[in-house]
Amino acid sequence: MFSPNLSSLFLAGTAPVWVVIVLAVAIVAVGAAAFFAGSYLRNKSTSKKIGEVDQRIKVMLEEAEAESKALKKEAILEAKEQDLKLRNEFERETKEKRAELQRAEQRIMQKEDNIDKKEDALQKKTESLEQQQKNLQRKEEEIKKTQEKINHQYDLMVQELEKVAQLTREEAKKLLTENILEETRHDVAVQVRNIEQEAKDEADANAKKIISLAIQRCASDHASEITVSVVPLPNDDMKARIIGREGRNIRALENATGIELIIDDTPEVVILSGFDPVRREVARLSLERLISDGRIHPARIEETVEKVRKELDQQIKENGEAAMFEVGIFGLHPELIKLLGRLKYRTSYGQNVYKHSIEVAQLAGMMAAELGLDVNLAKRAGLLHDIGKAVDHEQEGTHIQIGADIAKKYKESNNVINAIMAHHGDVEPKTVEAVLVQAADAISGARPGARRETSTNYVKRLEQLESIASSFKGVDKSYAIQAGREVRVIVKPEQIDDAQTLFLAKDIAKKIEQELEYPGQIKVNVIREYRSVEYAK
Repeated sequence: MFSPNLSSLFLAGTAPVWVVIVLAVAIVAVGAAAFFAGSYLRNKSTSKKIGEVDQRIKVMLEEAEAESKALKKEAILEAKEQDLKLRNEFERETKEKRAELQRAEQRIMQKEDNIDKKEDALQKKTESLEQQQKNLQRKEEEIKKTQEKINHQYDLMVQELEKVAQLTREEAKKLLTENILEETRHDVAVQVRNIEQEAKDEADANAKKIISLAIQRCASDHASEITVSVVPLPNDDMKARIIGREGRNIRALENATGIELIIDDTPEVVILSGFDPVRREVARLSLERLISDGRIHPARIEETVEKVRKELDQQIKENGEAAMFEVGIFGLHPELIKLLGRLKYRTSYGQNVYKHSIEVAQLAGMMAAELGLDVNLAKRAGLLHDIGKAVDHEQEGTHIQIGADIAKKYKESNNVINAIMAHHGDVEPKTVEAVLVQAADAISGARPGARRETSTNYVKRLEQLESIASSFKGVDKSYAIQAGREVRVIVKPEQIDDAQTLFLAKDIAKKIEQELEYPGQIKVNVIREYRSVEYAK
């Protein structure tokens, strides 16, 4: 735009002033021209954009107006439909209410008609009753007049009878009353006697029926218990081993168990004799184990007997639980269960008390069921009625009193205790179930082959024999052996010396002679044995 010369002059600072002015004016003119040109171009673009925006706004307004008209039309249609629906529903409800009102009006009108009819009928009945009342009043007046005539005639008749009978009215009434009472008393007595006889006959028949039914339903086998057990031997040489050197083995076994071993010429058997079944069972099991093991000496014998006793205690518990489950009663005290198990080794008149107790419980329960009574109470009392026999050889008193004390101790009910005390008639039974236990006990004992009198007397004599021997001071154990012909007494060596054993034997024999009845003679054998034990370690 500028010549090279002017540029160089200008840069060098040597250019004339007019040149500078002209150059500045030219620059300002060019800038102004450029500014106005840019402004024009911007204004033109902005105007174009504004026009486009206005056009779009116009289109949007038209669309909004069209949509608004459509919505308005749709709203008007919906409002018309809703109005029509409401009108229809209003008309339907109005019709239903109108129909319901019509029905209610009909019912009211019908009720009014019924009331009118009832009122008419009531009016007629009232008129009829008034007429009947007038008729009754007239008849009452007629009856009253008739009664007066009858009374007058009666008075005349009574006066005539008093003259004829020479009795006043009161005397005649008294005589008549006495005659009537006498006849009535006689008739009542005859009727009462007939009723009592009929009731007795019927009761006897029902009792026989119930008892026979219970006996048939509880048909059990009976076998009398014996006081000996037989142990088979593998050979006769085993007898010598059981006896031991100088009889030490057999003495150790008899002392440990309290049972007499009878070894005679009978081939291959050993007989165990003793009245206590628990001891006899301990001896039998111990001897069988010793024979099977082959080691037979005093130490081994004592060890085996002690082990068998512990196992038998467990077996006794299981026997008691089995009896409880067989009868169907639960909730017995654990100690009562053990005593029940001990009854399996106890006999009464040769009858096993364990089986007898189960049978009594079943019989009593069946009869209680037939009579509609408490079956559980009858069974419980029947099962426990002889529980005292489990320990009667250890405690003083009858098995009835011992059994009642045991039942009280283990919190049995008063009805069970009364049944135990009343089963032999010692006290009066307070419940019908106690009477049933009495009957069941008699039935069980009366079965053919159930009991033997001689066996029970024999057992009682042996128990009394042991009791007499054990009553002296210093006695540790006492055993009745040889069927009661000998009593073996083991004393405590620290309390009784060798010299005192002689006097003790004489005192025991003297007391036996005074208190016991027995055939023949009884040998009193007092044994004093002192042992010293030490262990090699």
